[in-house]
Amino acid sequence: MSDTTAATGVPEALAEPVTRVRPGWMSLLFFANIALWLGVYAPIQVLLPQQAEMLDAANKETVFGIVTGIGALMALIANPAIGLLSDRTCSRFGRRHPWTVAGAVIGAAGLLVLAVAPNIVLMTVGWCLVQAGLNGMLATLMSGIADRVPVSQRAQVGGLVGIAQMLGTVLGAVVVVVMLDLAGLPLGYSACAVIVLAGAAAFVLRTPDARLPVAYRPSGDVKEILANLWVSPRRHPDFAWAWACHFMINLGNAFGTLYLLFFLKDAVHYPNPDSGLLIMMGLYGAALVVGAVLAGHFSDKSGRRKPYVLVSSGVMALAALLLVVWQTWPVALIASPLLGVGFGIYMAVALAMLTQVLPTAQDRAKDLGVVNIANALPQVVAPLLTTLILEWLGGYPALFAAAAIATLLAGALVTRVRAVQ
Repeated sequence: MSDTTAATGVPEALAEPVTRVRPGWMSLLFFANIALWLGVYAPIQVLLPQQAEMLDAANKETVFGIVTGIGALMALIANPAIGLLSDRTCSRFGRRHPWTVAGAVIGAAGLLVLAVAPNIVLMTVGWCLVQAGLNGMLATLMSGIADRVPVSQRAQVGGLVGIAQMLGTVLGAVVVVVMLDLAGLPLGYSACAVIVLAGAAAFVLRTPDARLPVAYRPSGDVKEILANLWVSPRRHPDFAWAWACHFMINLGNAFGTLYLLFFLKDAVHYPNPDSGLLIMMGLYGAALVVGAVLAGHFSDKSGRRKPYVLVSSGVMALAALLLVVWQTWPVALIASPLLGVGFGIYMAVALAMLTQVLPTAQDRAKDLGVVNIANALPQVVAPLLTTLILEWLGGYPALFAAAAIATLLAGALVTRVRAVQ
């Protein structure tokens, strides 16, 4: 019996954390998240668009939208499902680590399938494996924050996770552009697979994961377990409002970032879109770090979350509105850091806010899996809506207007959360 169990009657795996996590733990979580997001966003930003263009140049946007949309549907299923399974895992290796490893292996396998995919069908299969595996890994890594990090430190850790997401995106773009120059798509995908496995291995091998005693495993038959995936908005309104805010922020961010490569090619007419994307992501990333670090520090110090969400939604909307009016390279260079600082502020406080409104300790990973649907669902919705917007509703100005509307709605929704300041 652990000290936590003896003192409180609650096993360590279910106890509310009170001891601040150390820099070593945060560093390993940081690296694992960089690896995870590199595995997701390097393909989305560079490899999948390039592959779609290679397989069907005339319909590249449609192919890209179909592949990413179907893959995101897999993410919707995998995230809460793996979270729910980890909540019920009583392995001697812990609740989360076995699923982190499984997710990384499946995701890496999907990246290797993409490396050799000769057609759109196999390309879709590969991306589904990537989304299923890496979203399962995401569910367990995020649950580690609720399992290990006290409330007074969560914005700081959330800021690091936000920076890791950005760095994974930027480093992924750098890695795959270099690999594309060296040996093409196969080496780019293979490099991503190796980095994903390395990040997961480092975290699992060097961090603790409390074992859940069998006596505390949530009970229920298959029907009851599946029903438990639903979190009632009526019973848990703060969770519902925070989820809706998270969804709208991510939808706005997806509208603003998913089609940047095509935006630079077709609207800005930048002569070297790949290099232009790296420049934009570099500015975005640097600003995101500043926003996340400052917001994380001051949010934890004050205990307040909602004012930072309101600021972030306004700044992100401003970035999008600039591109509504001017689709030019100089304005893109202004909008990129604005979007980055806004999203950095949001990411710093989002995890802190969301973990503070989780319904129960027993279902942390499942509920965070439900939260992560708000990350994945925009990747289903955004490609479908973007295709309609670009073809029928006014092109890229209308797309960035939709991004601004989504982020402003997020600000309105967060005001309805009562349990968090």
